[in-house]
Amino acid sequence: MNKKLNALLLFLSWFAFAQQKPVLFLIGDSTMASKENPGKNPEHGWGQVLPQFFTGGIDIQNHAVNGRSSKSFRTEGRWDQVERQLKKGDFVIIEFGHNDQKVKDSAKFTNPYTQYRANLERYVDETRAKGAIPILMTSIVRRNFNENGVLVDTHKEYPLVVRMVADDLKVPFVDMQLLTEQLEIAYGPVNSKKLHLHYKEGEDPYYPKGKEDDTHLSGAGAEAVAGLAVKKLKTMKTGLEKYIK
Repeated sequence: MNKKLNALLLFLSWFAFAQQKPVLFLIGDSTMASKENPGKNPEHGWGQVLPQFFTGGIDIQNHAVNGRSSKSFRTEGRWDQVERQLKKGDFVIIEFGHNDQKVKDSAKFTNPYTQYRANLERYVDETRAKGAIPILMTSIVRRNFNENGVLVDTHKEYPLVVRMVADDLKVPFVDMQLLTEQLEIAYGPVNSKKLHLHYKEGEDPYYPKGKEDDTHLSGAGAEAVAGLAVKKLKTMKTGLEKYIK
């Protein structure tokens, strides 16, 4: 009787596991993170709007947090929360770089060619060890047009290192730097403000004193950036494409 019961419990456990949906985990910084007060806050992370591009066949967990780097996301235990849940068939999008540049913050700064690279490689290796699929992405660009209307890069070596890791470890890769650079240039120096947070004093109650932010995204900006990411992901043979609308 006990053998039959144990066999039944084992089968039910296996069946429950088999029925679990795959999960797409997002790890990164404020450009990806979901924001508080979404009904009132004009700021949106592109990961916040990502679910609208996917079917109900996959769950999405956005673990990206404002101000985190590839270093602090781990040291604060945030990666542990993701890693504990990872299972075969899951996906992890990894996008850091903005805060790794902060040379005045020892909790966040990483040397691009040493610590930053090692952190990315470790995220990739630990994701794969769980049978999940890592996807590396470069940071989205900042709206940084000079007086001649040229969009000037602000991320320096960090996107290059992402490309190197993706190439060396054969990791699926989305060049968000390139895609968002093309987006900003297409909008131009003036209209690209719509992608970000530009408000005059009294224009929006959330920013009564006004706001000029060329790093973070508006709702329209987040949807445009998420759309670019999804369009690229749909062409890649990772398995994630079958869950994209």
